[in-house]
Amino acid sequence: MIDSATIVAIATPPGEGGIGVVRISGPEAAAIADRVFRRGTGRSRPVALRTIDSHRLLYGKIVDPVNDESIDEVLLGWMAAPHTYTREDTVEFSCHGGPVPLRETLRVVIEAGARHAEPGEFTLRAFLNGRLDLTQAEAVLNVIGARTPESLRVAVSDLAGDLTRRLAPANAALVGLLAYLDASADFPDDEIDTADIDLGLAAAGEALSDVVAGSRAGMLLRDGASVALVGRPNVGKSSLLNAMLRADRAIVTPVAGTTRDVIAETVDLRGVPVTLLDTAGIVETTDLVERIGVERSRRALATSAALVLVLDGSVPPGDDDLALATTLRDRPSESRTPVVIVINKLDLPDRYEQTVIQRMLPEAPVVELSATDGTGLDALEKALLEALCGGASDETRPALISARQQAAVERALRHIQDATGARAAGVPQDLLATSVRSALHAVGEVTGEQVDEAVLREIFSRFCIGK
Repeated sequence: MIDSATIVAIATPPGEGGIGVVRISGPEAAAIADRVFRRGTGRSRPVALRTIDSHRLLYGKIVDPVNDESIDEVLLGWMAAPHTYTREDTVEFSCHGGPVPLRETLRVVIEAGARHAEPGEFTLRAFLNGRLDLTQAEAVLNVIGARTPESLRVAVSDLAGDLTRRLAPANAALVGLLAYLDASADFPDDEIDTADIDLGLAAAGEALSDVVAGSRAGMLLRDGASVALVGRPNVGKSSLLNAMLRADRAIVTPVAGTTRDVIAETVDLRGVPVTLLDTAGIVETTDLVERIGVERSRRALATSAALVLVLDGSVPPGDDDLALATTLRDRPSESRTPVVIVINKLDLPDRYEQTVIQRMLPEAPVVELSATDGTGLDALEKALLEALCGGASDETRPALISARQQAAVERALRHIQDATGARAAGVPQDLLATSVRSALHAVGEVTGEQVDEAVLREIFSRFCIGK
């Protein structure tokens, strides 16, 4: 997939800024930079980067070699292979961050002999040249797209090889098992050191199960989730939204039905980017505007990853509360998103039991709180996070894996389970090798040891140009 061309691209986002970077990588990076860069000020002079120590920063200007006209004052960063991101000679021009100086710098570099890079081609070269494995290369996207400090922390760990290290026990166990099984089949009369097949399968399965268990939390860290606050009018949904945001975002009044539309705001829920949807009170109404708001609330109810059913604990449950609880209870099992029941207005003196609602939704955790003074918010955040993570324990390590990676890990785990079942059924050892080999191949699809060109093109096409 890689050619010998020297590539170039603008490596910073479009628009105006204090700085913009044009990146060059390849065997002719130094020679091309020599053609378009002049060192120093005043009577600037050409530079021969090959005569300068690597990893140096030089001040000068970009010129058009055709007429020696100055384009921009820049800093040139020179990095010689192999100690670079791509393991190729690399030059980076730090230009003024406007569209015109960047485009003009890109133009003269291309005219001097470079080829415009494809999306993700710098990282693709880093992978193909052995600088990164495939898990690290895909982690680059997660670092760039991190939406919370926690998702950034996990992505940086994967960039440093954490996911590969988590898969290493499975890979090692499968390699050892396959070597033993193949040798036993090929040389049945020779004395071969025995291997504990059951122990090897168990070790591989445990490592892969750990990654699968953390995948839901990982996807939440990367992609986030939407959570709808639902309930009849005047139960305190908007007050709860403001309390969770720690800001007065929604209008709150004593008048029922103040919220007429869905209000969406994003909050960092213990590391997970969650979009909270404050919905209009779900109630039967003849008011046209209110009916539109209720319909939008029902759509939010159907599409959210979790629901917070807000009840007013200062009054008995009403018909609208019961109707909404019935709707949630009677949803088809395949479309049931988790529900957390919030009994609001804990600060008010009058309290009424809401047990009839709780009996209708027995699997929903119940949190009593006051959206006015913040009592119980920590308990709500914890219950909501557990609901989004599918009940995973706090000890489960998030695995920030893509859908492609998760499918491969789950496939590997199924092959191990097949081998374990065949082993228990007394299937001959030589027949187990097929399942073990398939499991090893699936793990290799994650790390990049077993991946074809089409998959690589699909992965790196999601990168921006310049990365």
